[in-house]
Parts: sequence; C-alpha cells; structure tokens
Amino acid sequence: MADEGEDLFGGGFDDFGDEEVAEQNPWAEEEELGEGLDQQQQELAGEQQVEILEQGPGQAAPAAQQQRITTRYLTKYEKARVLGTRALQISMNAPVMVEVGTETDPLEIAYKELREKKIPFIIRRYLPDNSYEDWSLSELIIPER
Repeated sequence: MADEGEDLFGGGFDDFGDEEVAEQNPWAEEEELGEGLDQQQQELAGEQQVEILEQGPGQAAPAAQQQRITTRYLTKYEKARVLGTRALQISMNAPVMVEVGTETDPLEIAYKELREKKIPFIIRRYLPDNSYEDWSLSELIIPER
C-alpha cells in the first residue's frame, strides 16, 4: 500500500497551503475589468456607434452580382445538398412552398419545390481568390433528374 501523502504512481502529493492559493486569484483581473465596462456602457447609452471593419486577408468577399463568373447551372452536388436539406426541413414540419396534393414523401415534395423553383435557398459558390457568388435557386438552370 502507498503511504499517506504519496501518489500511487510514484509522485508525491503537492500540498499547497491556503495562503498560496489565496494570493493567486485569477478572477481578480476580470472583476476589475467588469467595473470599467459598466462605466463605458453608461457613457455610450446616449449615442449609437457603428464600427466599419476592413476586410482581412483571410476573409471572403462577395462578388458583384452583374459580373458573375460561375455557371448558371445547378451542379449535381448542389442539387443533392439542396434536396437533402430541404427534405429534412419538410420532414421536421417546415412550411411547404408548393401544393402537395397526396404526396407524403419529403424528398418528392422537395423535388417538386425545386422543379417549380420555390425553395427559399441561396447557393454560395466560393472562388479561388476567396471571394464568393450568391445565387438564388430561382436564377439557376436546374437539370432534370
């Protein structure tokens, strides 16, 4: 058996006195910062400030809507993602954008919505220069199954 005060794995317990723990209070700095925030909030209560951030090198930027580079056709990968996501939403009782009739399969309802271009999704296509283009599904040419 291990002796009292000795770890089973060969190391001893580190016995720190209460004095050492009390001196190292990591929350003391945050308490002091919190008091300063209250004063700043009171000063800014009367005026609204808007900060415009410049785009950093790692952030994407939207491409101009008129100067689109990517194809107008919905790719098979985008189609699969849109149909799967929309079918999941429909199965979770999201409102349906088309007349359902007797159809109960969420995937078939999603196909019907896609054919009629009624799915309220926006496709974001990223470009190599880290910018992107947003396409509404109503703007895209959708290939048949």
